[in-house]
Amino acid sequence: MSKTVLHQPLAHDSAALYVTGGAGFIDDKSMPENCLSIALGLSEVAHGIITTLDLTDVKASAGVVRVLSLEDIDGVNDASPIMGDDPVFADGKVHYHGQVLFAVVAKTAKQARMAATKAKIAIEPLPPILTIDEALAADTLLEPPKRLSIGDAKTALGTAPHHLSGVFEIGGQEHFYLEGQAAIAVPGEAGALQLFASTQHPTEIQHKVAEVLGTSFHQITVDVRRMGGAFGGKESQANMPAIIAALAAVKTGQPAKLVLDRDEDMKVTGKRHDFKISYQVGFDDEGQLLALDVMQASRCGMSFDLSAAIAGRAMMHAENCYFCENVTITSKMCRTNTPSNTAFRGFGGPQGMVAMERIIDEVAHHLGLDPMIVRARNFYAEKDSAQAGQLTPYGQPVRDCIIGALSDSLQEQSDYLARRAEIETFNKDNLWQKRGISLTPVKFGISFNKTMLNQAGALVHVYTDGSVHLNHGGTEMGQGLFTKIRQICAHSFGIGAQHVKISSTNTDKVPNTSATAASSGTDLNGMAVANAVSAIKERMARYLASKYDGDAEDVRFEAGHVIIADTKLGFAEAANQCWQGRVSLSATGFYATPDIFWHEEEGKGSPFYYFAYGAAVSEIVLDVLTGEMRVLKVDILHDVGHSINPAIDKGQIEGGFIQGMGWLTTEELVYGADGRLQTHAPSTYKIPACSDRPREITIALFDSGGNPSETIHRSKAVGEPPFMLAMSVHGAVSHALQSVGKGYPDLQAPATAEEILRCATRLAK
Repeated sequence: MSKTVLHQPLAHDSAALYVTGGAGFIDDKSMPENCLSIALGLSEVAHGIITTLDLTDVKASAGVVRVLSLEDIDGVNDASPIMGDDPVFADGKVHYHGQVLFAVVAKTAKQARMAATKAKIAIEPLPPILTIDEALAADTLLEPPKRLSIGDAKTALGTAPHHLSGVFEIGGQEHFYLEGQAAIAVPGEAGALQLFASTQHPTEIQHKVAEVLGTSFHQITVDVRRMGGAFGGKESQANMPAIIAALAAVKTGQPAKLVLDRDEDMKVTGKRHDFKISYQVGFDDEGQLLALDVMQASRCGMSFDLSAAIAGRAMMHAENCYFCENVTITSKMCRTNTPSNTAFRGFGGPQGMVAMERIIDEVAHHLGLDPMIVRARNFYAEKDSAQAGQLTPYGQPVRDCIIGALSDSLQEQSDYLARRAEIETFNKDNLWQKRGISLTPVKFGISFNKTMLNQAGALVHVYTDGSVHLNHGGTEMGQGLFTKIRQICAHSFGIGAQHVKISSTNTDKVPNTSATAASSGTDLNGMAVANAVSAIKERMARYLASKYDGDAEDVRFEAGHVIIADTKLGFAEAANQCWQGRVSLSATGFYATPDIFWHEEEGKGSPFYYFAYGAAVSEIVLDVLTGEMRVLKVDILHDVGHSINPAIDKGQIEGGFIQGMGWLTTEELVYGADGRLQTHAPSTYKIPACSDRPREITIALFDSGGNPSETIHRSKAVGEPPFMLAMSVHGAVSHALQSVGKGYPDLQAPATAEEILRCATRLAK
């Protein structure tokens, strides 16, 4: 049985519940009749001083039980994850359109919403700073610029045979999770409070709620069974709804629920950071990179949130798969009067990497070469070569590189060279339709930037009927983490996955957890569970070996049995005998990622335990007259090490690619001159639909022989790395446009129909 659990395409543990509607989310929870609903009062001004906040009519409105504002906070007025700069309720000033001013707690959601409209609010407007350019001009940075460097980029740029410079603007992205931000708070006895929240970080919710209420962490219990998507948007931004729900429950003594609708959610919450990247690159006649100088300016919004770590990862991924001896990367985090931008799948890595692919594309165009030739000439050395271990700009040796072999394999499988030649012919023969193809690689570092976050815990119980109950610090947001953890646990005990049950993530079972983020959910929690299982198996083996005259080291757990010398017991019987022998069948497990470190002041270290690799070939067709574009065919080859569940991994690869494709082609955030988000609903914000999926998509897992680093069963992370595979779509659009005229397309992101038409029109002149 143990041989069939691991590395098998087991169905997602909630798949049947999802499709039948049986999966419960926050808004589905059955609540008592006295559960109250909450509505938010939001600022209609992007920047200004609050001169009047009269809530008299709000309090007198039908059904209102309580109106919450700054005066109701007994602890600290802060919802930020780190820096203490994100108030729950605006304190004297407003810093973005949609900032929370107050909250209405009423008997029904409709009553709460109606009451919120009755507030008398006056705000003396101040000039808002909305864009990266405005922030750079006004020098409104969150902190002084940061820099990573290796070699001497300035000197090498001056001596390079060829030199290019440019500016690449990269748009932000709305998370657009299916389940919006939501939280329910239920008061208990003696000041205790239970929270049900849609969050990637239950421990942070526990801490922030306690700090706002002015109580101890142990008074707050946070429970998360599942989320309807998150993508980073519920790592820190779930704090605000949970805090306000908790405050309402404490002040009224009744359960309270806050569920943001789609418009509110999009207005109030932060997005993926948009970037403006300036670059200079020096190279030789063969396209070998000799020097690179990159300046990354990011729109962070009104507060830090997680911007420092996001900007750091963007810097650490600015070179993607390419080794260059002389690199300088500078980051400027721009404070603007917009919602504080936050974590999003890839956590800054996509922005850094897509700019690097743009640079490679432009170098190839300048030299008249296939971009794949330039890419291959600059790849980090392969893991088995004499040159393996080349240093990144932040000083980490790249010893596990397989991108050359993986890309070669994908070129052959996809027939890339023949298709590119065919496309060149097609473009010469067709004036108004153009096709394009691009192969782009991915090298993504796995681990949290902050070393202390790379830890996880687990709690495992074995019952006397042989069933197993486990809990761990990771959260399920649809990515299949619980399914993989069940497989890991079942494999370790040698039993079927149906005998293992995972309960909701809960702060009173596994404390002090890190967020489920950084693609580390399985790496960290899988190891913690395996360690807990090992502790139980060791106890069982010692007892059973002593009882049946065997050697504890030779006891085997396999195929639903425990085998001791010549004795073969069913797992349930073995567990029951151990209980009768007063052996503990419960254990905690803990894991901390080894061999990683980071020196913040120096900008040097080895922050990643390993790198994940992949590559994609995308083929597109576009209409020169309208800018409309369609993705025709995609071939993906991705390295997940020894896959714990190939079906889930392929699902993550496909989903990540499509989401990345949306970011780079159709999803466009538009803010008005007054700071109001114009694209705040499905009617104005275009995520990929089923009809936008490539007509043909082939996904294969690269046979790498497993992760060379000692991860759980030599698997590799798969949550974030596939997102960047969609860079191939942007590259394919650029390739198609290169046949319109002689100049370089200068295609920005997202490559919307309007942006494609702008480039085509300019090139055709």
